[in-house]
Amino acid sequence: MIFNEKFETMKLNDLKNLQSERLRELAGYVYKNSPVYKKRIDESGFLLSDIKTIDDITKLPFTTKDDMRDYYPFGLFSMPISKIAEVHVSSGTTGNPVVSGYSKDDVELWGEAAARSIAAAGGQPGDIIQISYGYGLFTGGLGLHYGALKFGAAIMPMSSGQTKRQIKLMSDFKPRILACTPSFALYMGEEAKAMGFSPEQISWEVGIFGAEPWTIALRNEIDKSLAMTATDIYGLSEITGPGVAQECHLREGLHFWSDVFYPEIINPETDKPAAEGEVGELVITTLTRTGMPLLRYRTRDLVSIDNTPCACGRTAPRISKIKGRTDDMIIVRGINVFPTQIEYALLQVEGALPNYQIIVNRESHGLDTIEVQVEIDEKDFSDRIKAMEALKNKIKKSIENTILVSVNVRLVGPKTIARSEGKAKRVIDNRR
Repeated sequence: MIFNEKFETMKLNDLKNLQSERLRELAGYVYKNSPVYKKRIDESGFLLSDIKTIDDITKLPFTTKDDMRDYYPFGLFSMPISKIAEVHVSSGTTGNPVVSGYSKDDVELWGEAAARSIAAAGGQPGDIIQISYGYGLFTGGLGLHYGALKFGAAIMPMSSGQTKRQIKLMSDFKPRILACTPSFALYMGEEAKAMGFSPEQISWEVGIFGAEPWTIALRNEIDKSLAMTATDIYGLSEITGPGVAQECHLREGLHFWSDVFYPEIINPETDKPAAEGEVGELVITTLTRTGMPLLRYRTRDLVSIDNTPCACGRTAPRISKIKGRTDDMIIVRGINVFPTQIEYALLQVEGALPNYQIIVNRESHGLDTIEVQVEIDEKDFSDRIKAMEALKNKIKKSIENTILVSVNVRLVGPKTIARSEGKAKRVIDNRR
């Protein structure tokens, strides 16, 4: 079903006119209410009257995660903290965390975007949705919660963790929709099997999975192990949490709710627009947000975009699944490597499980090495050295043909690699 037909199926010319109107309003709003953006716009040398259509968005300055840390905690807010309804904090690796402030209208908007996403994934009003994203400062749990309230679904607010309890309550309550990270969904599939559940006994029919990059190969594994349709949701707390974009049931790209969040794809090296279909960095402008609107926020996520209407009836543009990030790629001997490339490669080999860890070391002679630890199916473990060596070589060849860097492969047994009930930790880079 389509939740908001007016905006999700809007004619492209009408959509562009709406985006242009909202961009003009946004530029005036931040100029008046944000000292940071007023200063940057003044320094750039152009006038607000120069912004006439959405195509003029390239005249506006970029915003980065460093900006959000530099103006920590509330420096990028466009209204006083007394008028902010909700504050969220995203996890960071260094320095100050990233703070995001939402007005009451922003929270309402968040629910609208997430409700569209639930509908696009295949939800129906009256469904039970099991929300197994973390609740709290992380936006995952509350984002889907607000969306489900707006959409009209019954909510099981499970949060993350307590895997066996999650599976028991799934069995008792029969929720049709599961929302969590893809790695946790896969883990629950393993645990459900260990508890004696067959895929046919699992009530989840629709999965709404995000918060970490995952490949189509992993999606196929989840479809199979949980007998469901796994869909990808995209969002980030800086913009508005989960619900910025969502795969429909056709799973041919994630519909980007571009009447609310305007997407650009740029070449991260030149900062110039990328051609349609070309992979580049996703840049997002919050067209209607009031608490902490952002101009041209550089997400560091690498995607491509397709502006053609979808067969599902939606005209909202579609971004690809995340190909990687400009800031989490591993650079080994001058070559850029993304964990999703390795995941794709190992899942092409029968017997390799979608649980792996990448360990990067720098040897005493200065050479960087990659070790990929891969779990393999119990039935493929063998006392025959030749059989194990052949499997390892097959995995090694598949990975090297994909990333064009030599790797060492180490085969380990099922459940050897530590599981995560949140985001999976795929890379250990000992060079840092």
